[in-house]
Amino acid sequence: MAAEIHSRPQSSRPVLLNKIEGHSDSVNTAVLIPKEDGVITVSEDRTIRVWLKRDSGQYWPSIYHTVSSPCSCMSYHHESRRIFIGQDNGAVVEFLISEDFNKMNHVKTYPAHQNRVSDLIFSLESQWVISTGHDKSVSWMSSQSGSMLGRHSFGSWASCLQYDNDTQHAFVGDYSGQITLLKLDEQSCSVITTLKGHEGSVAALYWDPVQRWLFSGASDHSVIMWDIGGRQGRTLLLQGHHEKVQALRYLPLTHQLVSCSADGGITVWNMETTREEAPQWLESDSCQKCEQPFFWNIKQMWDTKTLGLRQHHCRKCGKAICGKCSSKRSTYPIMGFEFQVRMCDDCYDTIKEEDRTPLATFHEGKHNIAHMDMDPSRGLMVTCGSDRVVKIWDMTQVVGSSVAAGFSPR
Repeated sequence: MAAEIHSRPQSSRPVLLNKIEGHSDSVNTAVLIPKEDGVITVSEDRTIRVWLKRDSGQYWPSIYHTVSSPCSCMSYHHESRRIFIGQDNGAVVEFLISEDFNKMNHVKTYPAHQNRVSDLIFSLESQWVISTGHDKSVSWMSSQSGSMLGRHSFGSWASCLQYDNDTQHAFVGDYSGQITLLKLDEQSCSVITTLKGHEGSVAALYWDPVQRWLFSGASDHSVIMWDIGGRQGRTLLLQGHHEKVQALRYLPLTHQLVSCSADGGITVWNMETTREEAPQWLESDSCQKCEQPFFWNIKQMWDTKTLGLRQHHCRKCGKAICGKCSSKRSTYPIMGFEFQVRMCDDCYDTIKEEDRTPLATFHEGKHNIAHMDMDPSRGLMVTCGSDRVVKIWDMTQVVGSSVAAGFSPR
């Protein structure tokens, strides 16, 4: 069922501790059980499994439960041992896990959606189960009565969700690339604002309630930090992936962001350093450096008897420029560009070698990562995906542990 990996810790790299195998289809969510050597997984193969580490060092299922429809997502509340499973048929099913993690009893089923549940959160403070679905809606239900309290519809599939317990604000990412901020009430909700910045579907959200920062990852390979608490509209663009970003976790004690992508990339961002906002791209009918016309500027092309050029943009200043005036490429980590991007010649000349010092580290998970969970108090991370494998990592060499940072586990 599970293999123990014997490998020496290497400095500044995630260390693979264990691999859990045995699922017959994609593993959509895996979470670490706090204070236990255990993992809970849900899968397209319709199973909910609780894996506990045995004396042999391997993980074996102490609970193996099959439901009627593929399991798409999960929310686990450790203090009450309540687990909520989103399903492909639109239902959310609640179970109660026994203290020894050997038995699980059905509590109730919530009629949440008409189509696949994409994400869900249980809020003990609100006594709500909040979920998003492919029926283009977010719903919130009473965890006491099981009844539907409210529903809000979007123009496209709702893909991911975060919730602020103190203010009852929900953040919903969707397939159009937008993030909607909603204020939820007992019977209704109001749209506060819509955040637009991604050029592809939003696949992951993470909310830090202390800094009041929202992190979003999308199919455009980028991560955006939205400074909600600053109320200035400040956003930071982070580009350090080659594929869709599908999992995020911010670690406040070490001021680091961990992001994972579909190709197995694991990026750890230094969020303590002062960063600059990427500029808005300017639009022009001619190159803002050499003034040659772009190909749609028919009048200037006719007047100057020249062929029109393609429009590009300098990532550092945002100016609209032609290819000849932007022949250079450079990284610029302070603005979030960890890979080489297009620069105009003037901006390229202003970048010093120390400006190219990376502000992120890059690691390989060596499998598709659809979901990730971390236990900062132990420096552990678990990843899972479409290859049916669950991997448990020691991340202390990469991010440190919260214990070392002066935090005692809950």
